[in-house]
Amino acid sequence: MAMTLDEALAAIDDCFDGAFGAAGAEVVVEAFLDGEEASFFCLSDGKTALALATAQDHKRVGDGDTGPNTGGMGAYSPAPVMTPEMVERTMKEIIEPTIAGMAKDGNPFTGVFFAGLMITAKGPELIEYNVRFGDPECQVLMMRLKSDLLDILYAAATGTLDQVSAEWSDDVALTVVLASKGYPAAYDKGTPIDSLPATGDGEKVFHAGTALKDGQLVATGGRVLNVTATGATVAEAQARAYALVDAVDWKNGFCRRDIGWQAIAREKA
Repeated sequence: MAMTLDEALAAIDDCFDGAFGAAGAEVVVEAFLDGEEASFFCLSDGKTALALATAQDHKRVGDGDTGPNTGGMGAYSPAPVMTPEMVERTMKEIIEPTIAGMAKDGNPFTGVFFAGLMITAKGPELIEYNVRFGDPECQVLMMRLKSDLLDILYAAATGTLDQVSAEWSDDVALTVVLASKGYPAAYDKGTPIDSLPATGDGEKVFHAGTALKDGQLVATGGRVLNVTATGATVAEAQARAYALVDAVDWKNGFCRRDIGWQAIAREKA
């Protein structure tokens, strides 16, 4: 990603000079989008779109959004940048035209639309679509969903999405990913997780990369646990989540300590 024209020109020179091998033989130039990223989820039954909720992921491995990209080191929902006006614009300008266009082309889509957005000065811009729930966004969505997920998914599968609605808690949900030291590069597998904290209402530890080996809980993946909590504010949800994180006894685990920092700064302002 180039931040200036000179950086973009230098990157193109590197491509054509063979720095990336055969992959650099062709270059696609895309517009640089300046703004704040957000994840927007909805369901489609091929003709109707049902908005679900918003979230904000933290892709970089280090505090302050530093270091290499990862699959996601934590998330919270809802994303404050996705105001009701922005949600309405996203549905009208991005989601609904996509569903209508796919149906018109004879390829109606049924399932989850996960729109990766950049909220710019002009409004929502689409970066990419995924057709799945995101990880770790899904965890915070499920903590806030008050409706029965099965009923909603069944409606999407049977073309009756216009007959159901999704009810959401007003609480904020925040999840912190505990990962194996070294991730997203090489990391040790099979390291012991000696104990997990007891959870109360609005708290849950989701297992992502764990297994039982001779009765011992061990870490088998890069991203291992999603320690999740809810609260009336992002700051409250964050405090509860990190209290749970600090109660996890896993010597080979690490996490970012600033999940939700943008939203908390917005709350303070």
